[in-house]
Amino acid sequence: MEPTSNPKRARILEKGKELFWKHGFRRVSIEELCREAGVSKMTFYKFFSNKRELVRTIMEEFGTASMDKYRLLMDSDLPYPEKVMGMIELKKEQTVAMSAEFLRDYTNHADPEMTGYIEQLAAGTLRVFVDDLRKAQEEGEIRKNVKLEFILYYLNHITEMVHDEQLLALYETPQELSLELINFLFYGLLERDKNQ
Repeated sequence: MEPTSNPKRARILEKGKELFWKHGFRRVSIEELCREAGVSKMTFYKFFSNKRELVRTIMEEFGTASMDKYRLLMDSDLPYPEKVMGMIELKKEQTVAMSAEFLRDYTNHADPEMTGYIEQLAAGTLRVFVDDLRKAQEEGEIRKNVKLEFILYYLNHITEMVHDEQLLALYETPQELSLELINFLFYGLLERDKNQ
């Protein structure tokens, strides 16, 4: 296996992300991806055994970069309400370039391996997030009377809500609905100033 810094591999990843974000990964063929990246199919298979492995690699890199930004934000000295705004901006930044097709492919993928990977990735992210919520609750940054189990239940159902056709019809894009759900969660959690 060639090093991860190989320029041809980097082009495949870059074009894969660009095409998958725009059209979803089911619609994009390996042939189209190779043409756009300026590489042969043989070169593609030198780095990735199939399209699923490429999607997984892209999502791993995307997840790592997102978690690094999240960790940097949460470990900063910003007041908690500003951290919440930062989290919302991070979520917006993460989803703004992704098409509805990609989000549907990613969340509704019928492939058991992909589904298992998505669940594993989400579980790890959720653990970090819940630990941060618990810490914020202990420090009085968010309401102590909100059960963390409710927050988890809500988070687990956001995906279902984003696919609810009746709810989705109220918004122009699934991303807009996702941001609304996240805004609702955070602004419902913040401790209110006693003087207001």
